[in-house]
Amino acid sequence: MAARAQNANAVQQNFDLEQIWGELRKGIDEVFQRQRMNKTRYVQLYTYVYNYCTSVTQNTSNGNSSSTRPTSSKNKKGSQSTGGQFVGLELYKKLRAYLKDYQNNLLQRGNNLIDEPVLKFYTQQWEEYQFSARVLNGICSYLNRHWVKRECEEGSKGIYEIYQLALVTWRDTLFANLNTKVTKAVLKFIEKERLGESINTRLVSSVKNCYVELGLNEEDTNIKGPNLSVYKEHFENEFLKDTGRFYARESAEFIEQNPVSEYMKKAERRLKEEERKVLEYLHENTLTPLLKTCEKELIEKHLETFELEFQTMLKADKDEDLGRMFELVSRIPDGLSKFMVLLEKHIEEVGLGQIEKLGDALSSEGPQNGPKIYVQTILEVHRKFESLVIRAFKREKGFVGSLDKACTKFINKNKAANTASKSPELLAKYCDTLLKKSSKNPEDAELEETLNQIMTVFKYIEEKDVFQSFYSKMLAKRLVQGQSASDDAEASMISKLKQACGFEYTNKLQRMFQDVALSKELIKKFRDHVSKSGSPLSVDFSIQVLSSGSWPFGQGCAFTLPPVLERCVSRFTTFYNSMHSGRKLNWLLHMSKGELVTGCFKATYTITASTFQMVILLAFNECEKWSVEKLEESTLIKMDILQQVLGILLKSKLLKLAESDDNQMMSDDSTLSKDTVIEVFKGYKNKKLKVNINVPMKSETRQESENTHKHIEEDRKMLIQAAIVRVMKTRKELQHNILVAEVIRQLDSRFKPKVPQIKKSIDVLIEKEYMDRKKDHKDVYTYVA
Repeated sequence: MAARAQNANAVQQNFDLEQIWGELRKGIDEVFQRQRMNKTRYVQLYTYVYNYCTSVTQNTSNGNSSSTRPTSSKNKKGSQSTGGQFVGLELYKKLRAYLKDYQNNLLQRGNNLIDEPVLKFYTQQWEEYQFSARVLNGICSYLNRHWVKRECEEGSKGIYEIYQLALVTWRDTLFANLNTKVTKAVLKFIEKERLGESINTRLVSSVKNCYVELGLNEEDTNIKGPNLSVYKEHFENEFLKDTGRFYARESAEFIEQNPVSEYMKKAERRLKEEERKVLEYLHENTLTPLLKTCEKELIEKHLETFELEFQTMLKADKDEDLGRMFELVSRIPDGLSKFMVLLEKHIEEVGLGQIEKLGDALSSEGPQNGPKIYVQTILEVHRKFESLVIRAFKREKGFVGSLDKACTKFINKNKAANTASKSPELLAKYCDTLLKKSSKNPEDAELEETLNQIMTVFKYIEEKDVFQSFYSKMLAKRLVQGQSASDDAEASMISKLKQACGFEYTNKLQRMFQDVALSKELIKKFRDHVSKSGSPLSVDFSIQVLSSGSWPFGQGCAFTLPPVLERCVSRFTTFYNSMHSGRKLNWLLHMSKGELVTGCFKATYTITASTFQMVILLAFNECEKWSVEKLEESTLIKMDILQQVLGILLKSKLLKLAESDDNQMMSDDSTLSKDTVIEVFKGYKNKKLKVNINVPMKSETRQESENTHKHIEEDRKMLIQAAIVRVMKTRKELQHNILVAEVIRQLDSRFKPKVPQIKKSIDVLIEKEYMDRKKDHKDVYTYVA
């Protein structure tokens, strides 16, 4: 009961605002004068506010009322609230008036200041005022939590928490009158720093903090924190304009008086300085528009100058400057597109120039070194510019594309390769040089790296079917003649081609290896069979059985074998037919070779010879002298081939013209008549006891190359027709241009078919009734078959 009585007395206690305002104002003066305040004094001031806000209207029994505490709150229906309500409007008004008076006094002191003095005055007063406002906000926190909160919830306008009220008052008074001067002073400060002078960045940072803090969310007081409206409108917009003007002036003057390389260093340094400004004393949101402004003035407006200098730098191999230019220009949207075109054009010109420098070296170096020099020249150009793209242009896909396009152009058409089919032929010949046994074969690791480089060139070859044909022929020869330097290297190269072009591209190449492996097993069985038969062969005989569909060898010419070889052929044919019924062996004798041991010279030599050469040399066991005509009749070798074989034997001095001087040599342009008589040159000498005379004939090599190109053209016709049929079978009806485009797309990985070739193939297929032209629509085809 005692507690209830005490509480009743407390409720009846009333606090008049005029009674407490005097003491409260003194306390607020102490706060804004930054006087030292202890905890007791702070709590005392808080209590004044609390007591006033919690005092209520009380009515006595005699009808007289106690002091009424005015309120401005209304209920949702708009009627005046009375009794038992929190009060605060009068206190709020007095606080607002106090802040307004305080601001007016400050304005009188700072109104005539400009430049650095106004900046120092403004920042000092702002920092002190902001601190005092936060303290006052704490003292009035009960007013904020109850009366202010209720007013805001009920939609009252112009009511803020006390700290926000302090900010609004500052904005509407001191800021409204001084912001133009302050902003100009800040911009002058920043320009001084750009010109190399030291400035007090704390002043600029304080202004930034003030402008940001003044961005109040007045429409929705529930949103916490400031917005950037004041900062952007009164500082950032002016700052960006001022920055644009500064750098437009500076960049124009500097680039006129200095090299572009020095200008780029200056621009790079300026951009870093501007980024530092934002981190040090500006708002982080300013970074993006600031950099865009700087990039426009420092880079975008000078792109034409950069483009001209870019070409000069490429020619001078200034990779570091090119990298710096790339970093700068990449900041501009679509700024690099012209530079990509310039790079592509430059690489193409360099590539064509380097190959043109080779001149006659390709032909004069011979079939061994010519292709090597050609491919290595291409690789040097590619290596140089690939390094540039990686280091200077950061592997940017547009520049990688420029490198690829340029290499494709100069590799497929240049002085050495006037047609697109020449480069793949030379590349295949270089592969043959690497993979064929020789004294100059590189180590395995080096060979693997070289094969990887070859695949780099292969990637740019347009007519990959030409490479496939030549590579297939050369691989076949290496395997048949046992001249592969390394089976692992051969397998590695085929694997790389398969990865690049698919299974179909290397299917026949892989089957060749399978045939070689099967032939080894087969010859082993044949030798076992011969040894068990009790009738051994008089010579060491070895064969390879090749699948006719996998190997690129044509039908050989027939001629008479010596009896010793004929017995071996007959014996193996009988053995093979006994193992495989229904199969037929076609002997490629022109591809075969053997070893002869001489007994007609002072020294004994072992001679490696082709079958043609063996037939002719063994004929001299029967007769010491032969006329060309008699040799033709005896061996049945065609005259043109016979003359070439005899020419090689005469030049090697194993044979000589009868009744001629022993030292007389056969000239390159001399021909043998049918009546020419030839005999063994018994005075033959050679430092080597093992002599290889199995060298290809010139006409054979030339004809083989011509035949290969003919076969390629025939294969292409069939591939084009097959592609047309595939497309028409799927689409049933198609317009001419769409059909042509689709055929080109399908065959692009093997070669680039020409439109006239496609048209001819369409006509052929129409004649064969695979397709037809649609009535009344001559450019539309329909599938028939």
